[in-house]
Amino acid sequence: MPPAPPPSLRPAVFLDRDGTLNRQVIRDGRPFAPTRVEDFVLFDGVAEACRQLHAAGYVLVVATNQPDVGRGTLAESVVTAMHARLQALVPEIARVEVCYAPGQGRPDPDDRRRKPEPGMLLDAARDLHLDLARSWMVGDRWRDIDCGRRAGVRTVFIDFGYAEALRAPPDVTVRSFPEAARNILAQGIR
Repeated sequence: MPPAPPPSLRPAVFLDRDGTLNRQVIRDGRPFAPTRVEDFVLFDGVAEACRQLHAAGYVLVVATNQPDVGRGTLAESVVTAMHARLQALVPEIARVEVCYAPGQGRPDPDDRRRKPEPGMLLDAARDLHLDLARSWMVGDRWRDIDCGRRAGVRTVFIDFGYAEALRAPPDVTVRSFPEAARNILAQGIR
């Protein structure tokens, strides 16, 4: 009996979490993740935009740095509860990739997964049989755009006018996640 053919590769939309799907906390012009489950609130239109992307054939994967856990300033259980809430509100999300590496020059074995490194995207692509050449990364920080470019996916930057500059140009710049989804859908799966 011949071996089974490999599964066909599917396109994905990789999603940053804070500032992309849910409201971020802004301090001194810089975005931060919420630290309490009750403060984890999706932006308007996110759930519907995710449904539309999923219906069009995209696998949805969240890729989020959560360094406060690695730094010991936030319990992993809080992040897990936030992700349970996210997946209850947006069941179309196939997977949540999380990196807890603390960053700020502290070495950690998970550093290959900490955005801007592409490890979370590469791991999900391997495990879920995703076609990176037909995929997208959507985020609101330079790390998201650099991560997407390093993984070989097209990028959409949600511009909130933060007090930080991009290091690489995105393929598309928008003002909200629903606008990002509309742009991706308009280009179609290649």
